Amino acid sequence: MREKILTFIEKNSRIDLKELAVILGVDETTVMNELESMESEGIICGYHTLINWDKAGVEKVTALIEVRVTPQRGMGFDKVAERIYNYPEVNSVYLISGGFDLMVTLEGRTLREISQFVSDKLSALDQVLSTKTNFILKKYKDHGTVMAAKPKDERIMMA
Repeated sequence: MREKILTFIEKNSRIDLKELAVILGVDETTVMNELESMESEGIICGYHTLINWDKAGVEKVTALIEVRVTPQRGMGFDKVAERIYNYPEVNSVYLISGGFDLMVTLEGRTLREISQFVSDKLSALDQVLSTKTNFILKKYKDHGTVMAAKPKDERIMMA
């Protein structure tokens, strides 16, 4: 049942508990207890709202920064990742395969703000060997949700 609950709330964290209980064929208290249990175990780490900032009229720049680092003896990449994710500007840090070691995502108001973070803070860390900054120009789909406007059918209906 846990996997089913997680699948539903991952797509819609605002789903009504009564509705979820009906879908799962259990009572609302069971669903609520299971959610509380998964929150306390750290399985559910938070609830987030997906916002299309372009439509909200808010200027935001999102960057994906690939980082090559020297892992610390006895700690691997964990200690370096911790130093990076403790910056409040950083949204996420992932250990990745390929030519780089870590993928860091962050948002800022301008390209300059992000570039300054990379040069002044990220690149300044002793363990960081190199970085590659990729700016997101347009989001088509994010967290399973299509963000791009669907083209309107402008054909004239013929009777």
